[in-house]
Amino acid sequence: MLNNVNLIGRLTRDPILGYTNNGIPVLNFSIAVNGRYVKDKEQEVHFFNVVAWQGTAEYVARNFTKGQPICVEGRLQQRRWDDKDTKEARSVVEIVAGEVHFAGFKREANQYADTGTDGVYTPDFDPYGQPAAYEQPAAA
Repeated sequence: MLNNVNLIGRLTRDPILGYTNNGIPVLNFSIAVNGRYVKDKEQEVHFFNVVAWQGTAEYVARNFTKGQPICVEGRLQQRRWDDKDTKEARSVVEIVAGEVHFAGFKREANQYADTGTDGVYTPDFDPYGQPAAYEQPAAA
Protein backbone atom coordinates (compact mmCIF):
# COMPACT_ATOMS: atom_id res chain seq x y z
CA MET A 1 0.00 0.00 0.00
CA LEU A 2 1.16 3.51 -0.74
CA ASN A 3 0.17 6.62 1.22
CA ASN A 4 2.37 9.56 0.16
CA VAL A 5 1.46 13.22 -0.14
CA ASN A 6 3.72 16.00 -1.47
CA LEU A 7 2.32 19.52 -1.54
CA ILE A 8 3.72 23.01 -1.99
CA GLY A 9 1.59 25.82 -0.69
CA ARG A 10 1.51 28.84 1.59
CA LEU A 11 0.73 28.86 5.29
CA THR A 12 -2.71 30.36 5.92
CA ARG A 13 -1.77 31.69 9.39
CA ASP A 14 1.17 31.91 11.77
CA PRO A 15 1.80 28.48 13.30
CA ILE A 16 1.20 28.15 17.05
CA LEU A 17 2.91 25.25 18.79
CA GLY A 18 0.85 23.19 21.24
CA TYR A 19 1.53 20.21 23.47
CA THR A 20 -0.33 17.02 24.27
CA ASN A 21 -1.15 16.13 27.88
CA ASN A 22 2.11 14.16 27.87
CA GLY A 23 4.13 17.22 26.80
CA ILE A 24 4.70 16.10 23.20
CA PRO A 25 4.94 19.03 20.74
CA VAL A 26 2.18 19.11 18.12
CA LEU A 27 1.36 21.71 15.51
CA ASN A 28 -1.80 21.99 13.45
CA PHE A 29 -1.63 24.31 10.47
CA SER A 30 -3.16 24.64 7.04
CA ILE A 31 -1.73 25.44 3.66
CA ALA A 32 -3.32 26.98 0.58
CA VAL A 33 -2.36 25.27 -2.67
CA ASN A 34 -3.12 26.83 -6.04
CA GLY A 35 -5.09 24.68 -8.43
CA ARG A 36 -5.87 25.08 -12.09
CA TYR A 37 -7.39 28.09 -13.77
CA VAL A 38 -11.04 27.78 -14.70
CA LYS A 39 -12.13 29.65 -17.83
CA ASP A 40 -13.46 33.13 -17.02
CA LYS A 41 -12.92 32.59 -13.30
CA GLU A 42 -10.15 33.00 -10.79
CA GLN A 43 -7.63 30.26 -10.09
CA GLU A 44 -8.86 27.51 -7.79
CA VAL A 45 -7.33 27.38 -4.32
CA HIS A 46 -7.40 24.26 -2.17
CA PHE A 47 -6.87 24.25 1.60
CA PHE A 48 -5.29 21.31 3.39
CA ASN A 49 -4.96 20.67 7.12
CA VAL A 50 -1.55 19.47 8.28
CA VAL A 51 -0.44 18.07 11.63
CA ALA A 52 3.23 17.92 12.60
CA TRP A 53 4.70 16.20 15.65
CA GLN A 54 7.77 16.59 17.85
CA GLY A 55 10.84 18.04 16.08
CA THR A 56 8.94 18.73 12.87
CA ALA A 57 6.32 20.71 14.80
CA GLU A 58 8.99 22.74 16.61
CA TYR A 59 10.86 23.38 13.35
CA VAL A 60 7.79 24.71 11.52
CA ALA A 61 6.74 26.89 14.47
CA ARG A 62 10.24 28.36 14.72
CA ASN A 63 10.94 28.94 11.01
CA PHE A 64 7.66 29.62 9.18
CA THR A 65 5.11 32.44 9.19
CA LYS A 66 1.79 33.19 7.52
CA GLY A 67 2.01 33.44 3.73
CA GLN A 68 5.39 31.76 3.50
CA PRO A 69 5.74 28.96 0.92
CA ILE A 70 6.29 25.50 2.38
CA CYS A 71 6.72 22.01 0.95
CA VAL A 72 5.11 19.27 3.02
CA GLU A 73 5.90 15.59 2.52
CA GLY A 74 3.79 13.18 4.51
CA ARG A 75 0.84 10.83 4.54
CA LEU A 76 -2.93 11.11 4.70
CA GLN A 77 -4.69 10.24 7.93
CA GLN A 78 -8.39 10.07 8.74
CA ARG A 79 -9.46 10.61 12.34
CA ARG A 80 -12.96 9.75 13.57
CA TRP A 81 -14.77 10.69 16.77
CA ASP A 82 -18.23 11.31 18.18
CA ASP A 83 -19.20 14.93 18.73
CA LYS A 84 -19.57 15.57 22.48
CA ASP A 85 -22.62 17.82 22.06
CA THR A 86 -24.60 16.28 19.21
CA LYS A 87 -23.30 12.69 19.52
CA GLU A 88 -22.90 12.65 15.73
CA ALA A 89 -20.02 10.76 14.12
CA ARG A 90 -17.41 13.19 12.80
CA SER A 91 -14.23 12.74 10.80
CA VAL A 92 -11.40 14.75 9.30
CA VAL A 93 -8.76 13.92 6.72
CA GLU A 94 -5.42 15.60 7.31
CA ILE A 95 -1.81 15.34 6.26
CA VAL A 96 0.68 14.06 8.83
CA ALA A 97 3.93 15.84 7.98
CA GLY A 98 7.01 13.64 7.81
CA GLU A 99 9.36 16.24 6.33
CA VAL A 100 9.02 19.93 5.59
CA HIS A 101 11.09 22.10 3.28
CA PHE A 102 11.41 25.78 2.56
CA ALA A 103 9.81 26.37 -0.83
CA GLY A 104 10.57 30.05 -1.27
CA PHE A 105 13.62 32.24 -1.39
CA LYS A 106 16.36 32.45 1.23
CA ARG A 107 15.73 35.46 3.48
CA GLU A 108 19.12 35.48 5.19
CA ALA A 109 22.27 33.41 5.21
CA ASN A 110 21.49 32.07 8.70
CA GLN A 111 17.89 31.09 7.92
CA TYR A 112 18.78 27.42 7.68
CA ALA A 113 21.13 27.36 10.68
CA ASP A 114 19.60 24.28 12.31
CA THR A 115 19.07 22.29 9.11
CA GLY A 116 22.45 22.37 7.42
CA THR A 117 22.56 24.39 4.22
CA ASP A 118 19.65 23.16 2.14
CA GLY A 119 16.60 24.25 4.17
CA VAL A 120 15.34 20.70 4.66
CA TYR A 121 14.32 19.33 8.03
CA THR A 122 14.57 15.57 8.26
CA PRO A 123 13.73 14.23 11.71
CA ASP A 124 16.05 11.71 13.34
CA PHE A 125 13.09 9.63 14.54
CA ASP A 126 10.13 7.95 12.88
CA PRO A 127 8.32 11.01 11.47
CA TYR A 128 5.02 9.15 11.36
CA GLY A 129 5.23 7.85 14.90
CA GLN A 130 2.66 9.72 16.88
CA PRO A 131 1.33 9.31 20.39
CA ALA A 132 -1.55 6.89 20.79
CA ALA A 133 -3.70 9.51 22.57
CA TYR A 134 -4.01 12.41 20.16
CA GLU A 135 -5.29 15.63 21.68
CA GLN A 136 -5.97 18.81 19.75
CA PRO A 137 -3.83 21.67 21.09
CA ALA A 138 -5.75 24.44 22.79
CA ALA A 139 -6.90 27.14 20.39
CA ALA A 140 -5.16 30.46 20.78
